[in-house]
Amino acid sequence: MMEVAANCSLRVKRPLLDPRFEGYKLSLEPLPSYQLELDAAVAEVKLRDDQYTLEHMHAFGMYNYLHCDSWYQDSVYYIDNLGRIMNLKVMLDTALGKPREVFRLPTDLTAYDNRLCASIHFPSSTWVTLSDGTGRLYLIGTGERGNSASEKWEIMFNEELGNPFIIIHSISLPKAEEHSIAILLLRIEKEELNMKGSGFYVSLEWVTISKKNEDNKKYEIIKHYILRGKSLPHYAAIEPDGNGLMIVSYNSFTFVPVDQDSEENKDENMSEKIKEPLYYWQQTEDDLTVTVRLPEDSTKEDIQVQVSPDHINIVLKGQRVLEGNLYSSVDHESSMWIIKDNTSLEISLIKKNEGLPWPELVVGDKQGEFLRDSAQCAAIAERLMHLTSEELNPNPDKGKPPCNAQELEECDIFFEESSSLCRFDGNTLKTTHVVNLGSNQYLFSVVVDPNEMPCFCLRHDVDALLWQPHSSKRDDMWEHIATFNALGYVQASKRDKKFFACSPNYSYAALCECLRRVFIYRQPTPMSTVLYNRKEGRQVGQVAKQQVASLETNEPILGFQATNERLFVLTTKNLFLIKVKNEN
Repeated sequence: MMEVAANCSLRVKRPLLDPRFEGYKLSLEPLPSYQLELDAAVAEVKLRDDQYTLEHMHAFGMYNYLHCDSWYQDSVYYIDNLGRIMNLKVMLDTALGKPREVFRLPTDLTAYDNRLCASIHFPSSTWVTLSDGTGRLYLIGTGERGNSASEKWEIMFNEELGNPFIIIHSISLPKAEEHSIAILLLRIEKEELNMKGSGFYVSLEWVTISKKNEDNKKYEIIKHYILRGKSLPHYAAIEPDGNGLMIVSYNSFTFVPVDQDSEENKDENMSEKIKEPLYYWQQTEDDLTVTVRLPEDSTKEDIQVQVSPDHINIVLKGQRVLEGNLYSSVDHESSMWIIKDNTSLEISLIKKNEGLPWPELVVGDKQGEFLRDSAQCAAIAERLMHLTSEELNPNPDKGKPPCNAQELEECDIFFEESSSLCRFDGNTLKTTHVVNLGSNQYLFSVVVDPNEMPCFCLRHDVDALLWQPHSSKRDDMWEHIATFNALGYVQASKRDKKFFACSPNYSYAALCECLRRVFIYRQPTPMSTVLYNRKEGRQVGQVAKQQVASLETNEPILGFQATNERLFVLTTKNLFLIKVKNEN
């Protein structure tokens, strides 16, 4: 029996919503900010001419070059164009040190033409996964980072894995008999055969590196799975126990087999995909026509067609072409078939329920293709005419007014189709849970607890809700842990936003534009003075502040990270710190 993925939904916790939220009050209190000049520029890699799709832009053009080590407080990393991994750990804003070099990449990156940006991830407090952007993966043991006595970055594994990739997630799995690191890599690959769409596809690779806890054993790759999809995932993370994977994306991802014959398989899979449908079908208000291409030299004796009121079975030369339950009943005694031009078999079926349009011929069968004739299309267009028009609002007083786009605000327009959240099982490689996110637009992700999966933030109506995945709770996998009031609405009006983040304790959310400006949205705090709402004549208990910081620079913002106390903003040659937490 085929297991079907469970359709789930996200359960909103009503007590975390504030229906009486008053909106954000702009506060002009100055935000203390500090600026550090970098010794060497950030190793930014600009998009090449052949990286022209939206996927390339989102994955590499909008890459966040500043990395937060969530195992340690206020510790951020970036990679500079000398190939050095630089770290800044902040104790006191007034006594800022210089970023220090913790590791240097062994390869000279300038020699590679088609490289991507280097990427880094922190699977545990003593391990780091690193890609130099040329297709090489490093696993580094660091000791306890931030403790000068024990911190020492040593390469424990390094291997060339083909085309360049970026690391998007990694976890550490310490067991008694072995230690493993599971890593999620992302590539955008060129379609060789099927050139539909942009000509590119997204490849997610789930690689597990492991070492037995015995003497003289080395780390080596023990598992390598590949998922393919047509669009960039908004969110992708491995579960803490390494048994599954969660992905938020527009287009679904599917596992592809990885083995020695993968190239041949790929060709076969591709040719299967491009295969023409097994049959074509058409319908009018009262009948259906099914057309099947006949094998060469077919005679009448090679054809068997059986039609009952609810079932059809077609066999050609002993091969079953189509069998299954019809969508609705037919008058089987009036059905007939003929051979046309010695090349095709045409079957006519009369509908029992005249006028009922059939969405499919055989229930659940996807091997055929439905053909609409132009007259039908015109009739459907005629019926839907009142809903659409070339003009915005041609005649608003007519009986059936169209949707008036002039009444929509920019914030209400969703260009995206709906996304879905899928959980994949790491053993069966099947989808086990699916949540259709509808218009709940994905906003950003944040690590609240480094031992858990990253949280993701979705727009729900005007608010932005933060969800924490719990892979161990199979029946309640996603917990609503915080709400940013009205943030879903507010962020939609910021057309130039580049990065979006929130603090791990959800006290504020922040977004920055490509240049200079940073917007901070603090969550409501109790008022120290009495404030009245004049309209309703009632006292306001708490207020939420919005603050705007403007950076003293003309360089584009390349990286953005939020901690509970401060915001870190990286530009080509500077690192800015904005103190967000008030001391009072």
